[in-house]
Amino acid sequence: MDKVYISQLHVETIIGVYDFEKESKQSLYFDIVMATDISSAAATDDISLAVDYAKVSARVDAFCQQNQVELLETLVEGLAQMILQEFAVPQVTIKVSKPAAVPKAQTVGVEITRARVR
Repeated sequence: MDKVYISQLHVETIIGVYDFEKESKQSLYFDIVMATDISSAAATDDISLAVDYAKVSARVDAFCQQNQVELLETLVEGLAQMILQEFAVPQVTIKVSKPAAVPKAQTVGVEITRARVR
């Protein structure tokens, strides 16, 4: 199985449990790895047969703006389901980092892997 990935996608959104976090946007960084078969796209040089990482990136940003939640866990679970459904990949791994969450840490975050149910 091949992989298409997006590294360090920067999204500014409202997320957090505390009241001060709900007052202004924070930076999140996403690493997304989508399992797929690239052979048809490679053989034809046809973007419509590929996982279009520009479209995935735009959808991730839009999803974060439209679905403001408190927990990173809730956000990445929703993103994984959206990617599996809209981009028809059999598996996705999403890592999200929230660098401003813990003052003495460079970043904190969550990583999940989800597969499409057949």
